[in-house]
Amino acid sequence: MPSTTRRPSSSVDRRAALEKRMLSVIEECLRRGATYTELSVEQIAKAAGISRSTFYLYFRDKVDVLLRLSGSLKQQNYEIAASWRPTGPGGDLDGLARTYELILRHYREHAALLAAINEVAAYDPLVHEAWVADQDRFIDNMVIVLEEEQRAGRTPKTIDAPLAARLIVQGGSQVIAQQVADSGGGDDAAVAMELARTYWYGVFRRPED
Repeated sequence: MPSTTRRPSSSVDRRAALEKRMLSVIEECLRRGATYTELSVEQIAKAAGISRSTFYLYFRDKVDVLLRLSGSLKQQNYEIAASWRPTGPGGDLDGLARTYELILRHYREHAALLAAINEVAAYDPLVHEAWVADQDRFIDNMVIVLEEEQRAGRTPKTIDAPLAARLIVQGGSQVIAQQVADSGGGDDAAVAMELARTYWYGVFRRPED
């Protein structure tokens, strides 16, 4: 008779589930006014319903938790950003504006985590370096997009693709982070459209010199 015993969850599955729970409880603590620096491992573990020993089974320390959560946040935003192409489905100016709106919405949903990342990145080199390294993926993807457009003759070949990509990604990231921190979100669509217009007409469809 076939066994009905379920296959135990893998360690990867358990880690993913725990990281999801960690994200929820940490964001809740941050929304209540705590800073990430103030939170202790004991507080985080208790809020997540696990023991300190279980915490250390999966994470080196609370910085390790933040690194994992920031990586997950960036990965989801990377997938949003990388799905846009100037001439693909949902491309053109309106599609770019919509992409910025989606990124703003996602960051706004996790505003407390984003604030914690910026807080810790200011003094912890590991968090800062990981955040910068993740940004490099966005830049590399933008270089690919710009070079594709240049080969197709839609973007001027005189544009320095790596430099333009860095300005688009770093400039856009700063605007988005500031918007999430300072605005309630009522003008997100307007900000997204202005970002899109700036880069669409300033880079992607810049008139030939």
